[in-house]
Amino acid sequence: MLELRGINKSYVNGRQVLADLSYTLGAGEYVAVMGESGVGKSTLLNLIAGLDTPDTGEILIGGTAMSSLDDDAATRLRRKEFGFVFQAFHILPHLTLRQNIALPLLLNGASRKHTEDRTEQMLGAVGLHGRAQHFPRQLSGGELQRVAIARALVHCPKLILADEPTGNLDPDTAHDILMLMRGEIKANGASGIIVTHSHAAAATADRVLVLTKNGLRPEDAAHPANSLQRR
Repeated sequence: MLELRGINKSYVNGRQVLADLSYTLGAGEYVAVMGESGVGKSTLLNLIAGLDTPDTGEILIGGTAMSSLDDDAATRLRRKEFGFVFQAFHILPHLTLRQNIALPLLLNGASRKHTEDRTEQMLGAVGLHGRAQHFPRQLSGGELQRVAIARALVHCPKLILADEPTGNLDPDTAHDILMLMRGEIKANGASGIIVTHSHAAAATADRVLVLTKNGLRPEDAAHPANSLQRR
């Protein structure tokens, strides 16, 4: 589903954050990415999502190179195939929780009945069924995070990207939400990447990768030479 080919990215100040990074993520795979602060984990997610562009290298989604798409085509691809959980949530303040969660379905032209049924299902799945008509200003940070996760999953995307998806949740709720994400990924044959500092969160993934200056490597790898897909 996702292929990274020789990705290089530097910050505005010239510091290189990602160097010749290559990796392939197949359908049904769910991985956690860990690493020190500033190593480029969020930058990596933003590049995959098309919210930023690599200096060099190629990102392919389902075999389609993101660089080959114009703005409209890239927007349509993201809208249909991506589910993104941002650290800042980006919940629309003028919409109710139900409307926020339903938005991806509406943008993708889903029927009214499917939109209503699936939205109610996801509200219940994240424990917010009784809050459907509330507005974001009436919610806690943890509740907003659950809305963001429900919105990212509601349209059954093929690629789920989550940046610290449990940072505002208590341990029990975090576990339930991560199991929901994992279940959706497996049930829909999707692919998922979570960026996290939490070992408990990472443990719910199929495997854990560590992002370092030497690339992505298995968590237990003792040497950069073991980095995955370094080419």
